[in-house]
Amino acid sequence: MKRILVLLGPNLNMVGIREKGVYGAESADTIAAEIVSCAADNELEAVVYQSNHEGDLIDNIHVSRLEFDGAIINAGALTHYSYALRDAIAAVNIPYVEVHMSNIHAREEFRHKSVIAPVCVGQIAGFGKLSYFLAIHALKDILK
Repeated sequence: MKRILVLLGPNLNMVGIREKGVYGAESADTIAAEIVSCAADNELEAVVYQSNHEGDLIDNIHVSRLEFDGAIINAGALTHYSYALRDAIAAVNIPYVEVHMSNIHAREEFRHKSVIAPVCVGQIAGFGKLSYFLAIHALKDILK
């Protein structure tokens, strides 16, 4: 069975608590469980990891090349300025799909640019928790 890593960045542990109009009312833990279930339904094993620390995310990206076949990343606000995350993704040789629950292109101007998008195989944004499920389906197809 193919394994995928789902990396969640800063403040994504607060989904269901913060900005419910943007991120919804479901808790981060509930969504993480649904991600694992969706992956299993698609014959993938998913491991979900969340950190508010850029270095922890980078360490997990480095490890992903050895333990996973593909990955999904919602880097939160780090999406827009973390060249360190960008370089880490570029350094590993597995496909990464960038995900955002909100439509980053319909939000504040500073959210419109992603520095990690060029090193990901694609970007899915604006579909709430369904963005993760769409990314799982994309990775399943990519990993065939």
